[in-house]
Parts: sequence; structure tokens; C-alpha cells
Amino acid sequence: MKKEDFKNAPKLFCESINLAYTPEYFVLSMSSGNQGTLYTLTPQHAKRLLQYLEHQVENYEEKHGEIKAKWDPNIVSPVQRANPPTKLS
Repeated sequence: MKKEDFKNAPKLFCESINLAYTPEYFVLSMSSGNQGTLYTLTPQHAKRLLQYLEHQVENYEEKHGEIKAKWDPNIVSPVQRANPPTKLS
């Protein structure tokens, strides 16, 4: 995809991300409302995605300061409507 195509691409707020894996691949599920998309990656691509995200977060924090975030699987997005997490999930 060309850089200018990103400006025109539809944009959705990702409310939920789930990940599953086997020895052969990772499956990344991203959802917004009732819409969802599955992405399948090789373990090598998953590792490169992690490295790229770490790199981008470092760049962001250099410009804007540290991002305060705590991972909690039960955090509910303020716009999440379908299937909010529960204490049991």
C-alpha cells in the first residue's frame, strides 16, 4: 500500500485484540463493534511486528513522554458495545 493510500483508507477504532497461536502461526484478531478481522502471521512476522511496535512506541515516547499503561485483560473500552470482557474471561 502506498503512503498516500493510508490517508484514504477506512479507519476503525480497535476495541479488542486477541491472539492465539500454534507452532506454525499466530492469529491476531482485531475488532471494532460487531466488525472483526483476523490476521495470520508466521512466528517470524509476529516477532517483527513486536519489534516494530516497540520501535514506534519508543519514538512516540521520545516526542510526547512516557505512555502510562498497565496491561489488564478486563479493561473495557469506553466505546466497546459487544462482548465486553468479564472477570471470568
